[in-house]
Order: sequence, then C-alpha cells, then structure tokens
Amino acid sequence: MLSAKVKRRVYRTYDVGVIAAVLLVILYVYLHTYGNMIVRSSSNVAQGLSSTIILDENGREITRLKVSGRGYAEYASLQDMPEMLVQAFLATEDRRFYLHSGLDVIGVGRAVVQNMIHMDWNQGGSSITQQLARNMYLNGNKTMIRKINELSLAIELEKKFSKDDILEMYLNQIYMGQQQYGVKAAALRYFGVKDLKQLELWQIATLAGMPKGPSIYNPVDNEKLSKERRRVVLSLMYQQGIITKSQMQEAASVEYKPPRLALLNLSSTPAADGHEPAYVSAVDAVIQEAALLTGKSEAEISSAGWVVRTGLNPGAQRAMEETFAETIWFPDDREEQQVQASMVLLDQHNGEVKAMMGGRNPAKGDINRALIDARQPGSVFKPVNAYGPALESRKFTPESMLPDRSIRYGSYQPRNVGGRYRGTVSLSEALQQSINSPAVWLLNQIGLREAKGFAQRLGIELQAEDMNLSIALGGLHQGISPMKLAQAYAVFANEGRLNKAHLIREIRDTHGRTIYTHRSDHRQVISRRTAQEMTHMLQQVVSRGTGKRAQLPQEQVAGKTGTTQAAFPILFHSPSTAIYTLNKKSSLLIVILM
Repeated sequence: MLSAKVKRRVYRTYDVGVIAAVLLVILYVYLHTYGNMIVRSSSNVAQGLSSTIILDENGREITRLKVSGRGYAEYASLQDMPEMLVQAFLATEDRRFYLHSGLDVIGVGRAVVQNMIHMDWNQGGSSITQQLARNMYLNGNKTMIRKINELSLAIELEKKFSKDDILEMYLNQIYMGQQQYGVKAAALRYFGVKDLKQLELWQIATLAGMPKGPSIYNPVDNEKLSKERRRVVLSLMYQQGIITKSQMQEAASVEYKPPRLALLNLSSTPAADGHEPAYVSAVDAVIQEAALLTGKSEAEISSAGWVVRTGLNPGAQRAMEETFAETIWFPDDREEQQVQASMVLLDQHNGEVKAMMGGRNPAKGDINRALIDARQPGSVFKPVNAYGPALESRKFTPESMLPDRSIRYGSYQPRNVGGRYRGTVSLSEALQQSINSPAVWLLNQIGLREAKGFAQRLGIELQAEDMNLSIALGGLHQGISPMKLAQAYAVFANEGRLNKAHLIREIRDTHGRTIYTHRSDHRQVISRRTAQEMTHMLQQVVSRGTGKRAQLPQEQVAGKTGTTQAAFPILFHSPSTAIYTLNKKSSLLIVILM
C-alpha cells in the first residue's frame, strides 16, 4: 500500500494537473473568442487607410492629411511594391511568415528563453500577423495579457484574411517614424520616392530596418544608427540568398542624402520653428466643405485616400500670407491684444476661392474668421441692402437725389460721421462718400422686405433680429463672414449672376473614380443693368471717394470701404473693404479686419 505521504503527493499532482487543464481550456477558449469578438466589432479597422491629398488649381499638392489624427499614410497594394521590398521585410521581421498560422513557435520560444534569462518581457518574437494585430487593435504595453490578446487577434486575422492580405495590411499600417505610417508614406518622406518600384536596394533595406525602432532607426532622426541598422538588414538578406555579397556591400556603403522638403509637399507637417505651415485656414475650410458635400467626418476624410482638387492659387495664397505677416498693416495692435484679420480672394466668374486667411498666424483648428458670421461689415453692406435694392426696384437711378439731413425714424436717428449734412445729394455721390443719412432714408423708402429679398438673392440670409433700419449702415445681429460678402459682391462684378462660393472643384477616391464635381450655377439673380450701375458707382468710390487707397496700377477697380467702432480695449476703427477688378481675369477681394 502507498504511504500517506505518497498519496498526498499523488493527490497534489492530480489537483495541479486538473487546475492546469482547466486553465489551458480557459486559455484555449479565450484565444478563440477574444480575437473573434474584437475583429468582428472593429471590422472597419482593417480597411486600407491612406492620407487624403489636397491639390491646388494647377494639380500640385498642397498637403496630405493626417490619418485619423495620428500621422501620414498612403496605401499601396502588394502589386505596387517591388518583390525586393517584400523580401527585405520578411527576412528582417518574419522569415517563416508563409509557414506559420500567426504564431511563430520558434521565434516565440527564442523570446521566452531570453525573457527568462533577463527576468522581464522585453523580448518580442512576434510574427508579422501579431505585429499587425498590435498595430491595429492594441497598445504597446509589454505585458503577458497583451501578448495573449495579441496572439488571439493574430489567430483570428489568419482565419479571416489570406497571407498576402495580412502582409499588405502590415506594410501599410506599420509605423515608420516621423509621423509616417506604411512603406509608401515613408518612401516619400525619407527619399522623395512616390513610386515604390523606383526604390533602390539601400533604400529598401533602410525602410525594412525601421520597424524595430522607428524613432531611432529612421535616417532623418539618426542617420548613423539608421545606416548601422541597414547593414544588419542587408546581412540578413545576403544570408537568406536574396541578394549577392557585392549588392550587400554596395548598398551598405551609400550615404543618406535627405530630399528637399519642397519636393515632398509635406506642407501639413509643422515646421521645425514651431510655426504652422501655409494654407492652414484654406485646408481647414476644404475639409469642412468636403464634410458637407459627402457627409463624412474629418477623420474619415483624412484617411479616405481621396484626391481633392481645389481652385486655390499658390501665388495669391503666398502673397496673402506675406501681407498678413507684416505688422505695419495692423497699427491698432496692442501689447496685450493683437488685432485680428481675415481675407478671401474669390473668382467672381465661377465662385472659386483662390486664397484665404482665417486669421493672423493661424493654426489648425483655430477659428476661421473668413467663414464665421462674427463681424459687423459697416458701410461695405450698403450696396447689398440699400443701394442695390433701390436700383433693382427701378424707382431710383444713380442720378436720383436723396435727402441728406438728420431724420428720426421712431426711436432711431442715424448720424453722419462728423455731423455734416449736405441737404440733398445724388444716390451715386451718397455711395461714393459713404454718407449715412441718405442710405437709411433709401432703405426706409424701399422697405425692409425688399432689402431682405435682395440680400437673399445675393446669398445672404438676414435674420428676424436684423429687420430694422440700422442694417443700412451694416449693423447686423450676428455679423457676416468675408466669404458671404465676397459671394454677394461677386454678383455685382459678374453682371448679376450668382455663383456659390466654394473651394473644391472635384473629389476622386482611391480608385480614381469621381465622387463629386462642382458645377457653377451662373444664376441671374439681379438684373444686368443693376449690376452694371452698381459697378460703375463703386468704381467712383475707388477713383474719387472713400476707397482711393484701393486703387491698383493699370487696373480698373470697383469697391467699397466700411468702418465700425469696437472696444479693444479702447475704441478704435475696425475697417472692412471689398474690391474687385474689371478685366476678364478679374478676381474679387474681400478683407475684414477684426
């Protein structure tokens, strides 16, 4: 008979075995349920993400958007990649990729031994499928539970996708340093190469060496370590018979030369000095417009891989930004407060925005003052709600005589600047000199309903709170945006035809299919006669009225100025200006100084 001591050992061994068996069953169930649950509930995570690109009017890249707020990516199919690139990654990251089912037992075994020796879990051994699972679904914490979850997800990915699909997703999802995701984005960032099949061997080896440490092995942040890592990759490729010894030696000796940033079109990446890049306000506006047109969120648009072509003109945008950078144009700046400004340049013939500034020193996500109804337009609004409706009614002409005296309208009594009254003045001169009293009298004569309807045809919706005579002087409840004012003045410049102000010409998806194309309306919203008479009067405003400073050399210019008072912290004049040129290639300029 067995002794009591032996029996206890047998029972203990049996208990341990039962517990181990139960734990193994639990682990087995967990491995086959966790991954299935996560992958099924996050099916869209595995979709190919690619940075949407925004182009200017010439088809040149303005910027590429960050993917889901994390960085820049551009998707490439496995067929777009050279075989040497694929082989380099397999040789470096997972040489038995096509032989295992998501778990490289040999690699994991080697990692476990190293972990036991060093008493930590720093060693990897993860297969490409496990790395893909981690990149798509998990964080980078090196814990036992994360490794188990990673394995569970890898098993599920191997069930759901083919090996080629997994490899393609991996090569497009892997982080490559410098906010670049995927080999295509990295090839452009580090080498200026857009076509992956144009990559040279040394460049391929450099890319394949980055996943081990993207922040230390990319050639921009650490050229020396990048070159050392490249030698390791080339050595692995040579050992596995992918390249010859001479190829290895030649590729290892190449010195890295970074491409010119101007060739990379990485204008969406903040500059090293901390200043935001060009086109910030315009790019934000393009994204907003694309969201309205497609119903997609900003994150979806950024990672859709679309090509968005705009009408933005790089020369005009550059000139606008340089002007905004000159403090001489902002004499009312205070030590504790900077005067703000916004500007829109619009092509009156088709409504395209050619340039935009939403503020001084704009940053992504800032208030875009070019688009929000937040500023009183002052006298710039007089042609929209007083003089324009009067001419359109045919009851008044530019030669009509208007009273210029102090008149009370119930509790409202407008005053002329400086308290000067002329008795009577022609409609044209009243506009030319921007006299307040005749404008209010004229609005009272034609009626608020007629003025509201006229403004509406120009694309401006007046609110119930605006239905009072003070709107003749640009006193609006919420204010108006430069974009809306530009669109309204474009009707005068375009002989009475309205084209909706817009930035986007066309949107194409990753397959080159057209998602959206803008078509200008060219709707006749006011009479051609009214537009011509208004333009002629606005020419006089610039030639001998309040807008003399808006004259341009060798150009016929029409326009209107306006001024409001603001506390900031002391009273100062806040000007607004609308001008347009009269040649066939003319564009409309609206400036609102905030």
